[in-house]
Amino acid sequence: MKNIEMYYHKKVLVLGLARSGVSAASLLHQLGAFVTVNDQKPFSENPEAQGLLEQGIKVICGSHPTELLDEGFELVVKNPGIPYNNPMVAKAERLNIPVITEVELAYQISEAPIIGITGTNGKTTTTTIIDAMLNETIAGKSLLAGNIGFPASTVAEDATSDQWITMELSSFQLMGIKTFKPKIAVITNIYEAHLDYHKTREEYVAAKWNIQKNQTADDVLIINWDQEELQGLTKKTAARVIPFSTTQRLQEGAYVQNGQLMFGEEAIGERDDILLPGDHNLENILAAIAVVKTIGVSNEAIMTVLRTFKGVPHRTQFVTEYKGRKFYNDSKATNILATQSALKGFKQPVVLLAGGLDRGNEFDELKPFLKNVKDVVVFGETADKIARVAKESDIEVHFVKDVEDAVPVAYKVSEPGDVILLSPACASWDQYRTFEVRGNAYMRAIRTLTDTDEVEK
Repeated sequence: MKNIEMYYHKKVLVLGLARSGVSAASLLHQLGAFVTVNDQKPFSENPEAQGLLEQGIKVICGSHPTELLDEGFELVVKNPGIPYNNPMVAKAERLNIPVITEVELAYQISEAPIIGITGTNGKTTTTTIIDAMLNETIAGKSLLAGNIGFPASTVAEDATSDQWITMELSSFQLMGIKTFKPKIAVITNIYEAHLDYHKTREEYVAAKWNIQKNQTADDVLIINWDQEELQGLTKKTAARVIPFSTTQRLQEGAYVQNGQLMFGEEAIGERDDILLPGDHNLENILAAIAVVKTIGVSNEAIMTVLRTFKGVPHRTQFVTEYKGRKFYNDSKATNILATQSALKGFKQPVVLLAGGLDRGNEFDELKPFLKNVKDVVVFGETADKIARVAKESDIEVHFVKDVEDAVPVAYKVSEPGDVILLSPACASWDQYRTFEVRGNAYMRAIRTLTDTDEVEK
């Protein structure tokens, strides 16, 4: 860890806890800052805040009192999930107090170069594949961090200059950077998403594009060349651009030709050797190849990973096969595009489980992808909206309370040879704290179903 002094005896407010907030508060305290933590959850129900208090950090819980900002803070580190129109954040900006997110701190202390991965879909899969390929060469070569579940600043504390930090980055995190600069940046794709937070598509795209804003000609930007919007944006970066494409041959970059995975003129291996299914995952794989070939990873290491990599939890994750039905958990499908991608990957009849947080959009864009869907089980705030689309596609609809109730209903209407797919097309926050919690609830319900069914036989 770099021994920086910029925060010594500075008064810093950490707004919102969760894992990144706890990490930021502890790090700033270690760097000599006068840290105050403010979290909405009551102190008695807040073990994270209790732990920080034991470290000697000032803790204020139960609400976000805007008058707290009158105490002369020089910096606010906010939880990425707190929007900029939050009264605390808005007041801090009016007072010209810098507002950053925890990944900025991670960059400032990190001895290791950073690979930053963002995009609407495929971030986690791409991040995980890159990490696996680097670690296939040397154990510990890559350390996972960021939006993938490992606080970036905690990882950066222990990272050394001969390692890489492979960091998944959300638009929320990237809005709060000042000097953050990945050595290699990746944008997997950009579609319309999170407009409840960003308000406009332009703001959302700008947040994603922030990943390269501090890059120079010594840095690399890996970009999806199949999106004209991203091609156009590359005219505005100082970084060296390396493209990837699933549809066209490239002079430089990663692509597919005659069944071969290619990087420039070099054949990496056979596309048919990839274990991970789905055309959407081919995008993720090509992005990862572009990254690791830039670093110098061998083709053998790349193909070893691609022959064995089964995917990551909650992303079209195969759960089990039971009485001829295959259950898949795609709880990470928090938008329509992700559910479209999941549905494209199956040729068998599908029973689709969908629904969740209502962000104000409709779901008509799902219609062309419902050809193999025989039943839809809907739940959550968007149940009626998704039900309308299914009924207009002549698909049987079943209303349930939540994911747990959806599983036995889906099993009852399914037949041997069917796929039962949780791919909600919505965020989870109306009923579940995270998409992981939702996916785990789905898998528990499957275990309950199969265990009960076995007992009753």
